[in-house]
Order: sequence, then C-alpha cells, then structure tokens
Amino acid sequence: MSAARRKVVLYNPQAVFFTMPLALLAIGSELDPERYEVVIIDGRLESDVERALAPHLPEAVCLGVTVLTGAPIADALRISQAAKRLRPDLTVVWGGWHPSMFGIECLAEPSVDVTVQGQGEATFAEIVERLSRGESLEGCAGCMVRRPDGSLIKNPPRALLPLESFRVHDYGLIPVERYFDLKGKRQLDYISSQGCNFRCAFCSDPFVYGRKWVGLDPQNVAGALKDLWLRYRFTDVNFQDETFFTKRERVEALAQRMIDEQLPVTWAATMRADQGVRLPPELWQLAKRSGLRRLLVGVESGDDAMLKRIKKDIKIEQVYATAERMRDYGIAGNFPFIVGFPEETDASVRATLECVKRLRAMSPDFETPIFYFKPYPGSAIVLDAVAQGFRLPDSLGEWSRFDFVAGLPGPWVSQAKFQLIERFKFFQELAWRRATAGWDVLQRLARYRCRRDDYRFPIEMRLMNWLQPRERLS
Repeated sequence: MSAARRKVVLYNPQAVFFTMPLALLAIGSELDPERYEVVIIDGRLESDVERALAPHLPEAVCLGVTVLTGAPIADALRISQAAKRLRPDLTVVWGGWHPSMFGIECLAEPSVDVTVQGQGEATFAEIVERLSRGESLEGCAGCMVRRPDGSLIKNPPRALLPLESFRVHDYGLIPVERYFDLKGKRQLDYISSQGCNFRCAFCSDPFVYGRKWVGLDPQNVAGALKDLWLRYRFTDVNFQDETFFTKRERVEALAQRMIDEQLPVTWAATMRADQGVRLPPELWQLAKRSGLRRLLVGVESGDDAMLKRIKKDIKIEQVYATAERMRDYGIAGNFPFIVGFPEETDASVRATLECVKRLRAMSPDFETPIFYFKPYPGSAIVLDAVAQGFRLPDSLGEWSRFDFVAGLPGPWVSQAKFQLIERFKFFQELAWRRATAGWDVLQRLARYRCRRDDYRFPIEMRLMNWLQPRERLS
C-alpha cells in the first residue's frame, strides 16, 4: 500500500437485512485505488461501530454515509455526530435516497456538511478530489453544501451518466463471505442498471432519476459475474435493479452469455407485468435455462381503476398472464400489493384481496405481501396529499421513526379495515405456504376461512404472532 494514498471512510447504517452495501461499493470503486484507500464500515457487521471507525478518521479525507429513509437515519445521525466529536473538522457527506429527496433539510443537522442527490459515483469522486486539494465545493454538480458561515450552496443537478463510464465494482472492498454467512446462503448482490423509465405516482424513483434509465452492457455483466464466481463461488445472484427487464434484447444477451459461460448459479430479478406479457416464449425459456428462479412483480392494486390512478400503467389481466407463465416455467414469484391509498374505496380494497387470493392459489412458490401505503417522500401522491393538508415528518428524528414497510397504516385506513387486512394477510400466508407435516389441520382451517372470507376469532393468528413476533424491516 502506498503511503501517499489518502483514506476515504464510508459507512453503511444498521438495518435488519443483509443486502451487500452496493451504493458504497459503487462510489468506493470509482475512486482511483492508486490515490485513495477506501474503508467501508458496515454497522450491521460491527459490535462497536465507533471503535471500528475511530482509527480511520484522523487521516480521512471525508466520511461518506449512505442513508435510507426510516430507521437507518437514527444510526446515520449517531455515527455522524460521533465522527464530528472525534474530529470536528472532518467533512461528513450523506448520500442515498433520503438526502436525494431532502438534501437541504439534511443540512440542518450540524454533523452533516454535504448531501449528494441521485447517482453518486461521479459526484462523490469530484467531492473527494476537491476536498483533497482543499478546494470549495461550490459548483460541484449533484450536491448541496453548508458553508462554514451556515449559508447553503445548492449546486446544479448532475446528469445521469452511463454506467459503462464508471470503474468495475471492486467486491474486495467488502467482506463478501460475512454477507454469505449472515444471509445463510452464498448469494451475491449485484446491480446492472440504475433508474426507471416509468411514472408510478407512489414511488420516489421518478423524482430522484427523472424517469431515466442506464444499464451496463450485458456482455460485461456476464464477464464480471464469471470473474466474481471464480473468486467467491456463489450459488445465486440477486439483481438489485429497479426494473431489470427494461430492455428485452439486453436480458436475452445476458442470459445467453451466462449459459455460454456455464455459470452454475441461479438468479432473481424484477419484472413489470406488462413486460412479462410481451416477453416471447423463447426468451422465457432462455432465462429459465440461464438460471432464473424468482421474479419480483409489483402489482400494487387488484383494481384497474386504482392502477390507473397511481399511474402504474399495467392491467390486472397482465399480472395474471405473467404469473401463469412464471408458474408454467417453474419460476417463483413475489407479487407485492399496497392498500390504503388516499381516498381508496372499499371496493378497490376488496378487488386487491381477491387478486391476492387468485395469485396465491396459483402456486405455492408465489408470495403476495401486502403493505400499507405510506407517504414515501418525493412521490406524486404524497405531493398531492401534502397539498391537501397532510403533514410529513419535518425533522431527521421524525423521519427516523418512519417505517414504510411495517407499522400502522396511514390515516386513510380505518381500524376495522386494518383489522380485516391483517387477518387476511395471516390466513392467506398460512393457507398456501409450503408446510411440513403437522401443519395440515391449520392449513385446511386457513383455506376454509379464506374461501368464506371468515376471519372472526383468529385464535391461530394470535398464537403464532406471540410465538413468532414480526420484525421491523426498514
């Protein structure tokens, strides 16, 4: 290691899932390894984060923190404040989803000096270069800065750059085997594209990426995966792309190359229902032969009128058609739904529950999680709700208690509806899950309840929730 290299410290806040920190891997890999030593510290892997962080701060150019909305904010705050106590002159840079949407608001926190908006590779690399030379960040596209006098600099946005313009991700920056152990399987997380072309009104992606999408060349993806497999011998790849099937020819080229390289792995990815119905049988077959084992297909609502309102731009019949093809090719599925949109009717909720029933009955390998609409910042529906008087959290402390996965629904769901949906979720899962011997009686009872929509006196639910308390996910 060259003594001339400057140190850059990156931090991933604590959470209950163990996806590899791909955002930090991306920005860390983009820094010139001849000039910078990148240290990634993951709060999920350390028993004493401050102790792990402390030895690296005296020499660090800056501390970069990736921040998701919700519980990770509290840990990001804790570590940023601890870093400032240890070294008050250290520049702390926040990036990720929350600073992308609330860049100015995050700078109200004294321990945060810079926020990055959107794609971070080029922006963070320029920030590090400028800090290393002692230069101002004024004019550095893609970030916002608080000056020493407290005034703010809102730099212009940075255009979404092609992923091929960046360095290949260096997985040697993270302890890959630790993530395998924590996941309980040798699953590699990988991202081959950024952004999304679609306009869903409940999603922040259009706000952050401006409905733009960029993807790596499929030949390069396959080559990188082969190199990584030779190094780590993983058995599964989890593509973390927002919309993996955006370009059909890209998926076809990647699947064929994975077959040609004889990669002995399975893979999982995301797909829209309208993409699924347009996919020709030969590409379904090719993807399956290349190892496709599971797809995440966002449904959101079982009501076509609601799908139109939230600008999902799919039809329910497309969901069923895609699910049938997945079933026929032996591909598992996750079909998430959202209920409790502002002004959603009871009929719309019932349509969603009926859609869940139909999908669950199609295959024991289909999952249909139901989430409550939460006012995720930046989305069009939330902007409308705020205009009508809905109050979003107005501090990082409040946002740290915002759980967009678990917890109670928003004010648009009555207590009676909440109770119905919670019971429905439980009995649907129990009725169709793959169960071992001893569950037969409970499963028959759950299917009986579901057929008749009778969820009164849910003794089974209370017992199992007591034995297996649910985890907060965000």
